Amino acid sequence: KGLFRRDKMRIARVLRSAEAAVSYRASLLRTPETKTSTLKNGLRIATETTPHKTATVGLYIDAGSRFETAANNGTAHFLEHMAFKGTGKRSQYDLEVEVENMGMLFNAYTSREQTVYFAKCFSKDVEHATEILSDLILNCTLDVKAVENERGVIIRENDEVNDQPEEVVLDHLHATAFQGHSLGYSILGPLENIRTISQADLREYISTNYTAPRIVLAAAGGIEHEEVVDIAEKYFGHLSGEHNAQDMTPAGFVGSEIRARNDALPHLHVGLAVEGCGWTNPDYFPLMVASTLVGSWDRSFTGGANMSSKLARRCAEFDLATKYQSYHTAYSDTGLWGMYGVCDPMKADDFIFAIQEEWIHICEHVTEDDVARAKAQFKAAWLFQNDGTTAICDEIGRQMLTYGRRMYAAEADARIEAVTVSSLREVAGRYIYDKCPAVVGVGPTEQIPDYNRIRGGMWWVTN
Repeated sequence: KGLFRRDKMRIARVLRSAEAAVSYRASLLRTPETKTSTLKNGLRIATETTPHKTATVGLYIDAGSRFETAANNGTAHFLEHMAFKGTGKRSQYDLEVEVENMGMLFNAYTSREQTVYFAKCFSKDVEHATEILSDLILNCTLDVKAVENERGVIIRENDEVNDQPEEVVLDHLHATAFQGHSLGYSILGPLENIRTISQADLREYISTNYTAPRIVLAAAGGIEHEEVVDIAEKYFGHLSGEHNAQDMTPAGFVGSEIRARNDALPHLHVGLAVEGCGWTNPDYFPLMVASTLVGSWDRSFTGGANMSSKLARRCAEFDLATKYQSYHTAYSDTGLWGMYGVCDPMKADDFIFAIQEEWIHICEHVTEDDVARAKAQFKAAWLFQNDGTTAICDEIGRQMLTYGRRMYAAEADARIEAVTVSSLREVAGRYIYDKCPAVVGVGPTEQIPDYNRIRGGMWWVTN
């Protein structure tokens, strides 16, 4: 009787697990459709209708610091600041009062390959929000006095960024890995450029980069696609259909190092990276699973010694680091796959050795359990980031620029699920094993091993 009861319980658990798996896959297939259209001038519209009473609408522009030169680096970010300082129809004061009275939220951000302006509003106010967005980027006054005032704000922002070692490490990693290429430029630009960017530079950047074929109007929430298409035609139909920007040259990766010694800092901030791949490369998902497998850790985490990551357990047990974060930053044709960490300066050698040992483990000894756990974590992170209309709109806009279409959750889930132990080892072997890394140290860098020794740690003789 007892055996029969245990058998029933085991069968019930299996059935519940199977039912949950079916329910999960079915929910992925019930994702609302993303509808797309293209205006005659080449501007693309992509929308997803959800039952929300609010909506997010955004302009996603294929322009960022990668499209700049050494002379005007920082212009895209400067322009993002200036967009909210008044237009031909609205003064800065009028704009701020109008937005507040409508209960809207406006924001913008600039990356190396994209510039984004977006608004969150009530569904009934989507046209009003879109009209304001069009006014901001197409009719910005760029008043000379406002430019000078904002220059001071951006200089202070630059100082704040330089006081954040993590940001400095990542900027240095790009600068040394993609040296001689615009992908290595920082988003804010060098201080000498910030001090000299003029109204003429900003206007030239708009005319060159803010053209219809390089813009996606994305919207998500309580909206109808046909309505958004009509709105886009009304406010953006007159935009130039020319693709004025120069074609991007491929970014070459250079194994190299930067050591910014500053003994006043209490900890060493270190970054290691190898060349990753672009968004559309078939190796993107295996590399993301590999990055998830390494994971992240912080001394404040309660389960340090019991975490699934071998590197996290070692950091907790031997106090190798204060924190670390694995990442894969992808661009259109390349990427950075690596690690940022903070450690005691005297443990730099041990920490870097532990990182490289974890990387070699992925190339040679990763197990079925490791891969299954990393895939589950990556799937969860992918789904968690689509919570709300703003997150959905952002994913639609970015994917339209990078993939040229929307990648639904079901497809992403299938691509993640397709990663196996053998495929992960194969991809990791091509991108990580015996490759020249980019290395950056900020802080007390004296104990960082010689670059040749770090390079030698990228391959091991294993059985």
